[in-house]
Amino acid sequence: MVEVFKTNVQKETDTNYIIAIINRQFPDYKVNFDLDDCDRILRVEGVDLEVNNIIDYMNCLGYICLQLE
Repeated sequence: MVEVFKTNVQKETDTNYIIAIINRQFPDYKVNFDLDDCDRILRVEGVDLEVNNIIDYMNCLGYICLQLE
């Protein structure tokens, strides 16, 4: 399963930190960003993704994170 999120992440250094946080909580998820996309895409792949938890983590870190359909 793959979920795609729109974010407001701007810096590559921020993506590394966010990926580390998500991987610490969800070690089986494959996480990456596409900052070249206008929506600053966060892509998460895994089994039984916890979408709301990912959004909550991003929000707690101070970022906007919206699930794209």
